[in-house]
Amino acid sequence: MSVLSGDAVIVPTGVPGLDDILAGGYAANRAHLIEGQPGSGKTTIGIQFLLEGLRSSERCLYITLSESKRELLAVAERHGWDLSGLEIYELIPPELSLDPSNQQTLIHSSELELGETVRMVLAEAERVKPTRVVFDSLSEIRLLSQGSLRYRRQVLALKNFFLLHNTTVLLLDDLAAGPDDLNLHRLAHAIIRLEQLAPIYGVERRRVRVIKMRGTHFRGGYHDLIIRRGGVQVFPRLVAQEHQRAFDSEPASSALPELDALLGGGLDRGTTTLIAGPSGSGKSSLALAFAYAALKRGEHALFVNFDETRHVFFRRAAGLGMDLQPFHDAGALVAEHVDPAELSPGELVGRIRNAVEGHDARVVVIDSLSGYMNAMPEEQFLLLQMHELATYLNQQGVVSILILAQSGMVGQMHSPLDLTYLSDAVLMLRFFEAGGRIRRAASAIKKRTGPHESTIREFMIDAGGIRVGEALTTFRGVLTGVPAYEGDDQTLIRQRDAAG
Repeated sequence: MSVLSGDAVIVPTGVPGLDDILAGGYAANRAHLIEGQPGSGKTTIGIQFLLEGLRSSERCLYITLSESKRELLAVAERHGWDLSGLEIYELIPPELSLDPSNQQTLIHSSELELGETVRMVLAEAERVKPTRVVFDSLSEIRLLSQGSLRYRRQVLALKNFFLLHNTTVLLLDDLAAGPDDLNLHRLAHAIIRLEQLAPIYGVERRRVRVIKMRGTHFRGGYHDLIIRRGGVQVFPRLVAQEHQRAFDSEPASSALPELDALLGGGLDRGTTTLIAGPSGSGKSSLALAFAYAALKRGEHALFVNFDETRHVFFRRAAGLGMDLQPFHDAGALVAEHVDPAELSPGELVGRIRNAVEGHDARVVVIDSLSGYMNAMPEEQFLLLQMHELATYLNQQGVVSILILAQSGMVGQMHSPLDLTYLSDAVLMLRFFEAGGRIRRAASAIKKRTGPHESTIREFMIDAGGIRVGEALTTFRGVLTGVPAYEGDDQTLIRQRDAAG
């Protein structure tokens, strides 16, 4: 406890990521409201708050009017938590008690008058003298009150009692009175709302929003959260301007001299490159060349793959003469296979940040943006989130490569979204026909940070890896999507024979 907010010390929440949103944590000796529909994570957040207190040798109390001690212990067991040392006070039917020796001391809350219920809670708090309390839930007090005025007075009495006894309390509410009930909002020091969304396909999505926090500049807006074994984890919304560091601007090479020449010497650090082209044109392979060259230089790299599993990715790379397994085993390469139906955008950004800040990844490849778009519950915000992510990576000095699959194999190409304005360099790939073969061509359409070739180079992907040819000047119709080569076949890359 070292940060002050008015006369209240800031105490950690015990929830990874939530302290960042709350500017350090909860204000001590205040009442904070955690509200959300059943299943949104209120109880889990409450237990994590108390476990954090136990780790600091504080006295902690969980007051439950809605769940039994047995249910709380079951939740803790699923998360791998040890609740020994935590005081749990329950006002529930005796037959639900986990401890038979305590059954005679349990009283059904519906059999009590409201005033008696509150007095029993206060008496237990007087006995334990906790510094942290979770009250679960206020819905029971609301039902016993049978009126908004009486309900407000009782909650106010609880709040004042805990304030006088220097206790930090979390009041859990399941929004039984509706999300617009303002009785509690006026009394609470902070209001944190949890939401659970059910997409048409895929796992449910949860998010958190801080509605109010007195005297503190908190991080507003929605932030993704997940509930997995170990508890709730929050992924704060990325604000790129808050993450900057100095870096060397030396270009990153692909170890393919002809490709580097096409791009004016390679890809500059702190820039974003878009590789666009039809399916099968070699987008992932060219991006892999930059990542593999970085690994060979002793740098770290991240490859986020939506379209193929890690096994297929490693096998394809090995077929190009790039053995990634040793780098992966050594921790230099982080290869993330992402299922967009199971991963929220916030968690994806969290994984990328962990690779950059925790593992010092200097090259990040996202393959592909079509998969990233499918991971978004609201597609119209893809450009905004992608803009923040690209800006963040640029300010970290990362070489970012975004792969975009265009629809169609030949002819006019269409992109599912336009990210060219976000990209510092654009590498366009196309198929063309020459000498009775289907061939591949690459051209640098844009590079903000310096000159680049305005020509087109053929490249070939075969058992010998990636080969890039000389600049070809006799092309027609490249920008229409139907490039026609009218030059001499002798200038094209020769196909290797089986022995070569």
